[in-house]
Amino acid sequence: MPSQRPLLIADVPWLLYRSFFALPKSIKGADGRPVGALLGTVNALLAAVEAYGPRAVVACFGAEEARYRVELYPPYHAHRDPMPPDLAAQWGKAPALLASFGWSTFDAGELEADDAMGAFARVEADAGGRALLLTADRDLHQAVRDRVAVLDMKGSSMSVLGPEQVRERVGVDPAQVPDLIALRGDPSDGLPGAPGIGAKTAATLLADYGSLEGVLAAAEAEDAGMTAKTAIKLRAGARELRDFKRIATLAELEVRRPTDRETNLAGGAAAAQELGMNALAKRLRQRAINSPTTSA
Repeated sequence: MPSQRPLLIADVPWLLYRSFFALPKSIKGADGRPVGALLGTVNALLAAVEAYGPRAVVACFGAEEARYRVELYPPYHAHRDPMPPDLAAQWGKAPALLASFGWSTFDAGELEADDAMGAFARVEADAGGRALLLTADRDLHQAVRDRVAVLDMKGSSMSVLGPEQVRERVGVDPAQVPDLIALRGDPSDGLPGAPGIGAKTAATLLADYGSLEGVLAAAEAEDAGMTAKTAIKLRAGARELRDFKRIATLAELEVRRPTDRETNLAGGAAAAQELGMNALAKRLRQRAINSPTTSA
């Protein structure tokens, strides 16, 4: 019988960026360089582990942007600033540090961390398990299903977003999220969407026509339920909107379902000590002594 403890799947690029800009640069390691991004990432994962007791943790990495997405739409991610050098240095240390906790690390290669996260969630749900996706990326709302949820972390608070919560937040079913992004756009990814169509209008169109293809078919047919102005815009941008949906859709990726692995606090403490993260190492050693449910 599959474990009822969830698989925790982490968006490490998001965690590193989030922590880098949230924590002071005065937090430094043994080499005198900042380690705040590493500290914040570990703290967030430990908080999720403590709150939800996962059977295992998968820390996902990947490319800043998948090449095929840029080929479809060159401005994709083009507005983003280059990675700061101090963050890049911590990025390179993150896989080994996270692995020291007994957490699996997975690099999606030329694909993005989101793609890997969606793949692990699918494999876990198909095997009868449950998955929690630790991320703030709205693209991953499309991966939500009966046995897959997004773990929404804001500050010290966490909430679980299942299918119903996704529908409440974005106005469409999880499976329609790529269609919604194509129509309304996504500023964080540099996707403009259809001119003059915002989130509310996009959700209404999808409620009426079911999918992007249904919306475009209605625009071609000059459906009476759609204004002429909207139909003209949709017909003019149909090819680009289809590309936006391909960009927003998680790529297919083959992954293996992880085996159960408890969090190794003592291993994490040793790695943190080596990096000069002494306060973290001390805290982890104390927790390892006091916690009977984690591996030493």
